[in-house]
Amino acid sequence: MRRILIIDGHPDCRTERYVHALSKAYCDGARSAGHKVESIIVSELEFPLLRRGEDFQSGEPPAVIRRCQEQIAWAEHLVILYPLWLGSMPGLLKAFFEQVLRPGFAFAPARGRGFQKKLLGGRSARIFVTMGMPALFYRWYFRAHSLKTLERNILAFCGIAPVRASLIGMVEAMDSVQRGRWLARAQAFGVEAR
Repeated sequence: MRRILIIDGHPDCRTERYVHALSKAYCDGARSAGHKVESIIVSELEFPLLRRGEDFQSGEPPAVIRRCQEQIAWAEHLVILYPLWLGSMPGLLKAFFEQVLRPGFAFAPARGRGFQKKLLGGRSARIFVTMGMPALFYRWYFRAHSLKTLERNILAFCGIAPVRASLIGMVEAMDSVQRGRWLARAQAFGVEAR
């Protein structure tokens, strides 16, 4: 049994968004297998944008962000879901990561010429990205640039590994059968906690 935190990063809280259905399917699968599951729905959080480097480095996170940090510290496996907007994650999700993955919580700044200390080691992650273009086109033509940024420059920087990704392309053109297949796949990933 694993402790799983689902981070639903769609900035639109309306329930008809496919990311929310994927999140629920993963959660249902994980709970059916006996895993402990908590969720963060980023669209429901109220927090300020960070505007200065000093605020990121040494500012006090708001209470809602501290609660999210507690959930991340509790989790053994993170599930991050978001739609691809302008080739990357939506700004609200990026702002969330800037707030929550601060020095002293996610990593310890480097001393001298050494590397930073990764403070979130021992956790794995699964990323679901939905998009309007074909997933293979995003992966091979655009080289999944923004996904690699999240995997390597954000999660791995904090010690989270391994990170697996599911790219779901042509979401707007999918029929109910295709959507159902992806929901079943997300549920199976939840059962396996991967």
